[in-house]
Amino acid sequence: MLLHDRLKLAGILVGVVFATVLAGQQAGTFLGLLRKNTMFVANAGADIWIMPPSTRQFQAGDTISDAALTRARAVAGVAWAAPLWLGGATIKLPQGGAEQVQLVGIDMSRRAGGPWNLVGGDVSKLALPDAMVFEDAERERLGGLNIGSLREINGHRVRVVGFTWGLLPFGPSYAFASERLAREVLKVEQHRLSYVMVGASAGVAPDALAKRLQRQLANVKVITRESFIRNTVSYVLLRTPIGVTFGSSALFGLLVGLVIVGLTMFSAVVDNVREFGTLKAIGARNGDLALLLVGQAIAVALVGALIGLAIVGRIATAVRSPKLALDLPWPVLATLVVVMILLCVVASLLALSRVRRLEPGLVFRG
Repeated sequence: MLLHDRLKLAGILVGVVFATVLAGQQAGTFLGLLRKNTMFVANAGADIWIMPPSTRQFQAGDTISDAALTRARAVAGVAWAAPLWLGGATIKLPQGGAEQVQLVGIDMSRRAGGPWNLVGGDVSKLALPDAMVFEDAERERLGGLNIGSLREINGHRVRVVGFTWGLLPFGPSYAFASERLAREVLKVEQHRLSYVMVGASAGVAPDALAKRLQRQLANVKVITRESFIRNTVSYVLLRTPIGVTFGSSALFGLLVGLVIVGLTMFSAVVDNVREFGTLKAIGARNGDLALLLVGQAIAVALVGALIGLAIVGRIATAVRSPKLALDLPWPVLATLVVVMILLCVVASLLALSRVRRLEPGLVFRG
């Protein structure tokens, strides 16, 4: 019956495709923003993080004593421990004005905490005096940076020795410097640092080691990498408008798709009421008609969802950049297909209410 009425079929498919594209695009953008907020913790290489107690996500803020670093290195099960400095810095532009960056200071002996995704230069050159690595996507915004460019950052003259790609969190981009230079630029007090990153020895569970470190260290928070990522996601969802904004947009797309599919399928049933009456007249039960409608709904949902996902994939490829990248792992894609099937099944059940009231004798009326 659906294939006979091509216009109705096209209307149902449009509804499914629209819902899939909007929900997929919003979900991909949302997950991409979450990834930006968690990418540093995920890529720093640390199993455990030691931080100020007030820390909710990876950001500049309070500092801790470097005694935490010394004590952590002495705890059984710790393979290595390295300091990290993080703070906001202002870079002066040649044409006037200034821009913000998030300056990350790393221990050059370990090089934990980045930089990664280098597209120019060499990490080892950060050991040179006044050397820094910046984000490639921000080169023009920061005054046309190139390898060897000189800039003034927080009143300190620095030289560009490399570029990263995609290290753009939900805020100013990351810039990297050695421990010594970061302390000077950020004006961090002696014996103070932002974080301590810890690597667990082989065979040592990070959860157990984190609890051991917490017992040994006072006035700091000790959590595993996975817990830090979960805390960041919770913070973004509950303390920022990101979750509500993208969640409501995805829900709106699903509701619109449900309305379009539901109305179109109901209309298809009304237009074919005599055919359904004929099926009842020759012995089809309501359960048989329900299976027919649900089968049609699942078939349409699969076709429409696949078309929609193909469009979302093209959109993701077209908009991919260091500043925005849709994150669409396969569980999300599979979930979208399941949601579209459920949406179409619900719509078919709405149409079933009309079929259930049909009298078999309808087919014999003039």
